[in-house]
Amino acid sequence: MVARWRPEGTRRAPDHLIVEEPLTIRLDEVVVSTTMRTPGHDFELAVGWCVTEGVIRPEQVATVRYCGTGSAVETEFNVVSVQTIGGTSQATPRLSVTSSSCGWCGSEQIDQALARLGALESSEPIDPAVLIAIPDAVRDRQELFAKTGAVHAAASCDAQGNIGLVREDVGRHNAVDKLVGALALSGGLPATHQGLFVSGRASVEMVHKAWAAGFTTLISMSAPTALAVETARRANMALVGFITTDHDGAARMNIYAP
Repeated sequence: MVARWRPEGTRRAPDHLIVEEPLTIRLDEVVVSTTMRTPGHDFELAVGWCVTEGVIRPEQVATVRYCGTGSAVETEFNVVSVQTIGGTSQATPRLSVTSSSCGWCGSEQIDQALARLGALESSEPIDPAVLIAIPDAVRDRQELFAKTGAVHAAASCDAQGNIGLVREDVGRHNAVDKLVGALALSGGLPATHQGLFVSGRASVEMVHKAWAAGFTTLISMSAPTALAVETARRANMALVGFITTDHDGAARMNIYAP
């Protein structure tokens, strides 16, 4: 129950709160990440994280399951094991909890990503009239946000503005990883000529995850960072920020890249 205050008075009423629990990701039986997430689409999150971090390629995934070292019930469904074909990932243990910072510090990291991923294939820009309608189209499918107001969203879209998959999570990076994982498991990567919408800011990590998945456009309702803009330009990715419609109905957006 929550006390709802209004000018006319206060009343007690039920409320929905988002769940936040740790998820440990094991790759070929090596712990590679622990992240705080909203339970649901856990297999997608594990695979998506591995793909966007460059630890594996989508086609390397053999199996995904809870725990992998015992009972899923005993670990409360908070451990996911990803097994690669032949166990050839050469996974490196990572003991720290994943946070909003992944250690990017500038041009050297962009050079490394460019060498590993290569510049994206040029794509026709998505029409601004199409772009401006995407946030509302995604919001219509944000079930958790409608109930709690406490989660981020990531969604894929095509050049006509058709929304593909939508994923939500308390962590904005997790929402993207869940989306990328879903595409990886269904054979939908690389996401060439598609757009990735994110409800949070366009950080360099977001650009890197979009780049790793092959998205050629990143659309954000908030601002990008300077390093995110530099990375998008080096990746040949379109980057759109501050996309919104004002109360007077005026559409606005900033195009930062290419």
